[in-house]
Amino acid sequence: MTLVAGVDTSTQSTKVVVCDADTGEVLREGRAPHPDGTEADPRLWWAAYEQASAGLLDGVAAIGVGGQQQGMICLDEAGEVVRPAVLWNDTRSARAAVDLTDEFGGPQAWADAVGLVPVASFTVTKLRWFARAEPELAARTTTVLLPHDWLTHRLRADGGEPTTDRGEASGTGYWSPATGEYRRDLVRLAFGRDLAVPRVAGPAETVGETASGAVLAAGTGDTMGAALGVGLRPGDVVVSLGTSGCAFGVSEVATADASGLVAGYADATGRFLPLVCTLNAARVLSTVADLLGRSLAGLDELALSAPPGAGGLTLLPYLDGERTPNLPDARGLLAGLTRANASPANLARAAVEGMLGGLADALDALRAQGTPVNRVLLIGGAAKSRAVRAVAPALFNAPVSVPIPGEYVALGAARQAAWALSGGAEPPHWPVEAEEVATAGTPEVHERYVDVRQRSLRLLTQRDRAR
Repeated sequence: MTLVAGVDTSTQSTKVVVCDADTGEVLREGRAPHPDGTEADPRLWWAAYEQASAGLLDGVAAIGVGGQQQGMICLDEAGEVVRPAVLWNDTRSARAAVDLTDEFGGPQAWADAVGLVPVASFTVTKLRWFARAEPELAARTTTVLLPHDWLTHRLRADGGEPTTDRGEASGTGYWSPATGEYRRDLVRLAFGRDLAVPRVAGPAETVGETASGAVLAAGTGDTMGAALGVGLRPGDVVVSLGTSGCAFGVSEVATADASGLVAGYADATGRFLPLVCTLNAARVLSTVADLLGRSLAGLDELALSAPPGAGGLTLLPYLDGERTPNLPDARGLLAGLTRANASPANLARAAVEGMLGGLADALDALRAQGTPVNRVLLIGGAAKSRAVRAVAPALFNAPVSVPIPGEYVALGAARQAAWALSGGAEPPHWPVEAEEVATAGTPEVHERYVDVRQRSLRLLTQRDRAR
C-alpha cells in the first residue's frame, strides 16, 4: 500500500491525515491548535505541524499542504520573518482596499485584471497597509508569501525557490487566473516597489522532497483543497461553514465580477473556482449558544422548536465585520424584537437563519455569474448542526447533501500528493459518501424564507443609508 499525507494549516489548527494513495481511505490523523487572533508568528504553525504529524509519517511517499488563504508573510533577504503574519480575517487594510480600487481605475479594472475587487482579506491590500503603517519593517521586506507557501517551503529539504500554486496565487490580488501571470504593476502599486513572489507550480507538479525523502506536492489554498477533497464536479456547489462561510463551484472559464461579490479564483486542477466568502459562519452559532447559556446541541434543540422565520426576529450576523457584503466595520444587528417573539427559541432560530441567509445570497451571486447550483454540498463544523440541516434546503432553494464528516482540506492536499506521485492527467478518484438532507420545501416554508431574506435586505439598505 502506498501512503500519502495531507496537511491543513488553517486559521484555528493544523490537521494531518495519512491516506491510501489508491482509495483515499484515511489511516492516521493528527491535530494541533493555533493561537486565536488575526496575526500569528509562522513558527507557531511549524510547531503545530510537528505536533500534529508526530508518529504519523512513517512510510509516507508524498505530502501536500493546504493552507488558509490571503495572509501576508513578509521575509527579509536572509529569509527571516519580518513581522507576524497578517491573516485573512484581519480588516485593518479596509481603507487600503478602497484606495487601491480607486487608484487602479475602479472595480471593473480590477475584475478584468485579476478576477476580483480588493477587500481587506486580499494580500494586495495588506501590502499597502503594511507599507504605510510600518515603513521601517516594510523597508526590510524582500519577499511576500502566503501561509501554504511558507509551510511548503519549510518542508523542502533543499530550500530552493519558494513555490505556490494557481489556487493560492489567485487570492493575492496580484496574480491573474485568466492569464496565469503575476501583475507586478499591482505589487508596485500596493507596496511602492517590487517584491519577490513564489513561482506558480503546476497542479500535479512535484516541487521538492522532504527531509525523509517524501515527494512534496505543490499544495494549494484551503478552499481549493476542500474542492479536491470532496471531489467537486460541475453543477455542485460547496457551502463551507467553518470560521468563515464560503460558497464555491467549479468552472471552465475565469470569472470577472465587477460587483466584488464573486471572487474569480483558480482551482487546484487547472480550472477555475468562482467563490463568495463571508467572515461570519460557525462562530455565530457558538456565540449565540454562549449568550443563551446552551451547548451547540442545546442551540439546535431551541432553533428547531421555533417556526421558520423566527416569529419576525432577524439577525444580521456581522459579529466580526463582514467581507460579503463589504462591511469591515459592521457589527451584528438584531431587529424585529417584540414581546411576542422575545424567546430563546426564536433567537436561536434567527441565528441559524441569519448565518445561512448570507450563504443563500452567495449562491444567488454564483448563479448570476453563470455557475449552476444543481446540488449543494454542506461541509464544515456547522454542517453537523441539525438545525442547519433542517433550514438549509429551503433557504438555499436547492437539494443539499452532507458528505460524511472529514478533514476535507487535508484530504484534498493528500489527493494532490497522490496525483503528484502518480503523474496522471487527473487526480486519482477517491469516492466520497454523502447523505442527502430531507427538505421541508413546502410553498409556505419557502415563502417564510423569502421573507427572511427580504427583511435582511431592508436592514442592510437602512444601514447603508445611515453610514
